[in-house]
Amino acid sequence: MRNLFDIKNRVIVVTGGTGVLGACMVEYLAEQGAKVAVLARNKEKGNQLVDSLKAKGYEASFYQSDVNDKAVVEKNAAEIMEKYGRVDVLVNGAGGNQPGATIGPDKTIFDLDVDAFKKVVDLNLFGTVIPTMVFAKIMAEQKAGNIINISSESALRPLTRVVGYGAAKAAVTNFTKYLAIELATKFGEGLRVNAFAPGFFISEQNRALLTNSDGSLTARGNTIIAHTPFARFGEPEELLGTLHWLASDASKFVTGTLTVIDGGFDAFCI
Repeated sequence: MRNLFDIKNRVIVVTGGTGVLGACMVEYLAEQGAKVAVLARNKEKGNQLVDSLKAKGYEASFYQSDVNDKAVVEKNAAEIMEKYGRVDVLVNGAGGNQPGATIGPDKTIFDLDVDAFKKVVDLNLFGTVIPTMVFAKIMAEQKAGNIINISSESALRPLTRVVGYGAAKAAVTNFTKYLAIELATKFGEGLRVNAFAPGFFISEQNRALLTNSDGSLTARGNTIIAHTPFARFGEPEELLGTLHWLASDASKFVTGTLTVIDGGFDAFCI
């Protein structure tokens, strides 16, 4: 019987692959038999991740990158094509936030650091658009390919404080839907584009915002939990089922969608 979820030997590129969520996705995809190409800024972390996977017998390779520099991403793509000969899936996992692009309780919109806002938009939006332009071109020539973007809960609801990040991720969601139509209508049904939106997961970027040094929750952390029916933060592993589904033929007729993984936060209403 055919296994619709089989992704063995598929060449999967993951940008931002050394972060908490990114590394978790890379490790899982490699464990499932995929050939994983990891793109990230941090060479030391990238090599450590790939070396650990190779030591377990998995196929992975690291490429130092800058998702905001098209020439660098094109060089990465050329090296990946030389090594593997094709690209089946692109996971746009690069992203992040900056303090200046947030507005705390003691600030107003008039205190917003516009330069920081631009940097957050550059990283999250253009850091998705640029790798997509590079790798989707390869996919268009192959007449087959699959792009998975990482959106956010903040793209669905205008969360307080994270004005820059929320605006950028909302744009990523819009771009996902636009691109799904663009690629399918011009290059065929073999090209798909989808996204998933994680709710609240503890990462190095938001740890200080959600938890205190003693591990207890901050006021914001408590508010989030109070509005999450599952009454907890997500675990990185809880993204993997959706990632696997979108990367496999199990979602072959799925494109232009956004899957929310948030323990019910978006559905909550009082």
